[in-house]
Amino acid sequence: MVCLPESKIGGDDMSKKATEFQKKEMSKMYRGKEIFKPLNTGWIDENVACVREWVANIFFYRKGDTTIMIDAGYNYDRLAEKMGWLGIDPASIRHILITHQDTDHVGAVEADSPGLFKNAKLYIGEVENRYLTGEVRRKVIYRLYKLPQVTIHNEKVLLHDGEVFDIDGIKIECFLVPGHTWGHMVYLIDDKYLFTGDTIWFGADGGYSFISSLAEDNKLAVKSLAILEEKLKTMGVKPLFITGHTGWTDNFAFAFAHKDQLCSPFKKRVHDPSAPYDAYDESDDTEENAKGGFLKGVGR
Repeated sequence: MVCLPESKIGGDDMSKKATEFQKKEMSKMYRGKEIFKPLNTGWIDENVACVREWVANIFFYRKGDTTIMIDAGYNYDRLAEKMGWLGIDPASIRHILITHQDTDHVGAVEADSPGLFKNAKLYIGEVENRYLTGEVRRKVIYRLYKLPQVTIHNEKVLLHDGEVFDIDGIKIECFLVPGHTWGHMVYLIDDKYLFTGDTIWFGADGGYSFISSLAEDNKLAVKSLAILEEKLKTMGVKPLFITGHTGWTDNFAFAFAHKDQLCSPFKKRVHDPSAPYDAYDESDDTEENAKGGFLKGVGR
């Protein structure tokens, strides 16, 4: 684990523009494609809560007096409001685990964000951090489109594959799962909850490698999923699999059912017909629903 001081990293910040672009243009592009099925805001169980930001979920793990945030979502105007539905004060967040640096996972800590988490320490993979230093640039749409460099001010802790560390009695183990991005990390918390970011996509019949058009290397992503499955089996761990865009499951076999196949956004055969027509429409994400009981999993 390597700690870096608070500093400006990268060039021009683009999180607000990127957020607005995705809300408008990606909702058109993926409307009716049956690939995004985010959880609404609420609690998965007594320890894990999520906030919905259009197609994306960010998560919170609560144990005792400590709440850890997993990913920081878009530069999203309603984040503090929805955290309030869950009884979580943004000022209480001191630690944020980052799976990868895409805008829908780090927008709330980018330099042009409202600064809700300006005093939080970020944990990010050493390989993934190379996007933030400008050593590499993020590419999407089958690597044809180069994204702007991300700028973040927060203090960072750089992590390595297999590293185990502790935050206020909370055990965290991180695994490098490259493919979607070169340094994508997943986090196993207290041997019970695996936060998978954008490595696994849940269709109606199980888990696939995440959306093909957004990966740096699809072959590597598939290989990484197989390695992750074997690591978990060797450890004897059967966690809750909690994804960034398609809900959660406690069914190990379901999570890896199609690990050698890709979610292809323009091939309907692997899609989920129960996904909303336009997942950017969050009109059903309400405070009343957030307080209405635990959120259901899939593949159960």
